[in-house]
Amino acid sequence: MKLQRTTFRSRQRGLSFISLIFIAFFAVAVFAIGGQSIPMFLEYQAVRKAALKASKEGNSVPEIRAVFDRATMIDDIKSVSGSDLDVFKRGEKTVVSVKYSREIELVGPAFLVYRFQYQTD
Repeated sequence: MKLQRTTFRSRQRGLSFISLIFIAFFAVAVFAIGGQSIPMFLEYQAVRKAALKASKEGNSVPEIRAVFDRATMIDDIKSVSGSDLDVFKRGEKTVVSVKYSREIELVGPAFLVYRFQYQTD
């Protein structure tokens, strides 16, 4: 009886150091950009709410802009003011439209630009 010796090659599993560095860099970039993007999206939601409130409460263009400006002070909206609103009539409804952009500086001359647009119905 002859015993056969079988050789099992053990495979190494896991990440290499370069892969780990790449994943860490990617995670840091996602958190850095996400950390700056979330307040922008929260501000956009506040702008939408303020525009909708202004379109319902105001009867004239100056009133609508004044209502919006009061809401910007309450909700700490810094990107848009009442003078940036486009106000027009569609039939019997007053429509308030707002369009603006915000940017995040990435590296050197590279920027990430968000363009926000909203129109009440």
